[in-house]
Amino acid sequence: MPTKVATTIEANARILQHTFASCGDLRILPWQFGPNMKSRAFSVYFDTIVQERGANYFRQTLQNILDQTLGAGEMVTPGMIAHYYDRNVASEQPAFLVEDLEHAVSLVLAGYLIIFIDGWEKAIAYMAADVPSREVNESVTEPVVQGPRESTVDKMKTNIGMIRARIQSPKLKTCYLRGGGASRTMVAYTYLDGAVDPAVLKVFTERMEQLKDGDVLETAYVESVIEDSTWSPFPQFRYTERTDVAAAALLGGKIVVLVEGTGSLLLCPGLFFELLQSSEDYYQRTLVANAIRWMRLTAFLMALLLPSLYIALSTFHTELIPTVLLLAVLDSREGIPFPAFVEAFIMVFFFELLREAGIRLPRPVGSAVSIVGALVVGEAAINAGIASPFMVVVIALTGIASFSLPQYNFAIALRLLQIPLMAFATLLGGFGLIIGYLLIWNHLARLQSLGVPYLRPLAPWNAGQMADTVFRRPLVSRFKPLADRKPAAKRS
Repeated sequence: MPTKVATTIEANARILQHTFASCGDLRILPWQFGPNMKSRAFSVYFDTIVQERGANYFRQTLQNILDQTLGAGEMVTPGMIAHYYDRNVASEQPAFLVEDLEHAVSLVLAGYLIIFIDGWEKAIAYMAADVPSREVNESVTEPVVQGPRESTVDKMKTNIGMIRARIQSPKLKTCYLRGGGASRTMVAYTYLDGAVDPAVLKVFTERMEQLKDGDVLETAYVESVIEDSTWSPFPQFRYTERTDVAAAALLGGKIVVLVEGTGSLLLCPGLFFELLQSSEDYYQRTLVANAIRWMRLTAFLMALLLPSLYIALSTFHTELIPTVLLLAVLDSREGIPFPAFVEAFIMVFFFELLREAGIRLPRPVGSAVSIVGALVVGEAAINAGIASPFMVVVIALTGIASFSLPQYNFAIALRLLQIPLMAFATLLGGFGLIIGYLLIWNHLARLQSLGVPYLRPLAPWNAGQMADTVFRRPLVSRFKPLADRKPAAKRS
């Protein structure tokens, strides 16, 4: 049974002080008002998350009564306040009544200011949160040459508003739920009614219920709860910090998940070919967009296959290499004390180490350290006879190819798969590569995202949907031809 708000402010203050013991940023501010200033009240809030500007919510409460009555403010009694707010809660600020203390505690933690009045078994709650957040700016993780520059922020309400400004339709639905644990983070998801698959939405909502049993601090927590395969290296959802990408995904039948406190949006479900697409594909001319998309697909194959393919050819299948090139490879490998697998493993390890160092270091020095480090380590490895020039070139091309993929977590999955593929190539050559490739594609064919096949429309095959996966259809195909439109009504 919830604890009802007591009629005496002493009892309410005692419970709140016990609940928020040792919370130094809690403020309980007493008030006196009414005839001879004998009526009492108090406000409770956290001064670390409420508005810093001088908003006097208690005076606003009295002002609502004075607008309805005649006389000076000191004539307002607790009975008048109770009568007015029981009838209708109307204020310049969003306000509503609270009847139990558990609800009041949760509201105070969420940034509300609660006013308790002596002799009244209810309290008045005002939304007063004002947590600092970064401003709307250009996306850092998804830059574009042409297209919108608007990026998400860390306030969920602002992000939803920017998405709704792009899709001005009553079919755009938004649902809220609160995570469990001590964080009690607000989570929202939005979808376009009529575009989303009802079966996918049903699976999604059922899995989202699990969030009520644990803390949610970032969008990645939601991903780990609702994904189909936790141990798969391939991401089953897309991330974005661009509102135009989120709007396009909603129009395409996706579900967008937002979490308070982070600008990363989760697009559900995420399929294989969608992870190779970029928002700028739809802002360039058709031929240019298709050329870039095919270049990106080539980069995917290079990031996955190039080191293992080099090991297989240089170790087992030298007859497939042209004679002049083979002589150059053999000459470059002369004096290298390690087999090709160990050589490649060392170079891949140090390349990833430099990449991680460039990310973790402060931005002004991070890029310089990663570039200079790669040049110095590569040149030093060649001079020391640890690695051949061909191996350095192969690893460098592999890294560049992985950086060209739009989704960062997708590129990480490919870098993880390089090592087992290199091991297969070392043990069995081309036959081992075929086994490794078949295992990967078998996993992809069985993988699902919210019950949707990961390789759709390739597996299961759907020729009609393939038109906007590997290729990008002309944007004019999305609009009704001029000849098919109804003629405009004649003006009178």
